[in-house]
Amino acid sequence: MIDYLIVGAGLAGCVLAEQLAQQKGKTVLIVDKRDHIGGNCYDYYDHSGILVHKYGPHYFRTNNKIVLDYLSQFTKWHHHQYRILASVDGQLVPFPINLDTINSLYGLNLSSFELNDFFKKIRKPVKKIKSSKDVVLSQVGQELYEKFFEGYTKKQWNIDPSELEASVCGRIPIRSNNDARYFNDKYQVMPKHGYTRMFLKLISHHKIHLLLKTDFKAVKDLIPCKHLVYTGPIDEFFNYKFGHLPYRSLEFEFETKNQEWFQPVSQINYPNDYDFTRTVEIKHATGQVHDKTTIVREYPVDKGEPFYPVPREQNQKLYEKYNTEAKKLKKVSFLGRLAQYKYLNMDEVVYRALKLFNTRFK
Repeated sequence: MIDYLIVGAGLAGCVLAEQLAQQKGKTVLIVDKRDHIGGNCYDYYDHSGILVHKYGPHYFRTNNKIVLDYLSQFTKWHHHQYRILASVDGQLVPFPINLDTINSLYGLNLSSFELNDFFKKIRKPVKKIKSSKDVVLSQVGQELYEKFFEGYTKKQWNIDPSELEASVCGRIPIRSNNDARYFNDKYQVMPKHGYTRMFLKLISHHKIHLLLKTDFKAVKDLIPCKHLVYTGPIDEFFNYKFGHLPYRSLEFEFETKNQEWFQPVSQINYPNDYDFTRTVEIKHATGQVHDKTTIVREYPVDKGEPFYPVPREQNQKLYEKYNTEAKKLKKVSFLGRLAQYKYLNMDEVVYRALKLFNTRFK
């Protein structure tokens, strides 16, 4: 019998495994149906020797020094402040919306103070903010909502922003200065030698064992353990007894270019053009030096690997039914974005794993 069986070799599973083995000397087996560790953070060198993120860009950032210090045990960092442009009206303009965005889009020369007045004139009063559409309209009005948010959100979620929780668009800032960074976090970094290398060090303890290309359901009755930690989709764990929880997935189209750079920043959003949502050239963020570059186009889809829980009120109610069942299981813990049906940034996943260890297993 092993001490802990962990389903999923992503951030949640690997961080918890490291703590259990290193701090408590417990024997841990990690099972994952994929052929690699790292979950959606997995990166690899493509045929041209370019480090790419297989499942879309993972921009690590945090304000949590505890999380940064913890991960710093397993990697050195490349410091990079992420910047994104949006293709709107034939122009590439900074996103999130800032002073330069408005001045470029409308041919103006506003100051920060004048931009605040500009926003006051165009925003639409919303008595009670319930949806992502309400959030944007209350900040920047109808026209900018249509230019930057409506089309992108529909492509990404296949749902009108009026039907999505306010938190989806609410986490995107609107700036009156010319700060062009995508995030405001104090620490914006990328593992110097890639995520996969970091994960290998995370689970290098001799009491951590790994079983890849293995469906948990096929082996769950063959591997006795004292405690199970599940990081997969919670509805799948319970055999969809209350129905399927909706997730959005992505398809990726990689293309290597025989040139050093393809676009001016890591990411360009296409809110109103094409079927894909964005193009990513991850070399900008990783700091890799190479005479070629690889870009990837992202196409949101309904079917495929579950990436994003869909934040709607009815979905949350369905999740709560599963969560009620989960709380009845004394020897099973549910951890991570899919198991907790919540959009979590990477640093949040790490922090939750550390917190679970300290509150339940320490």
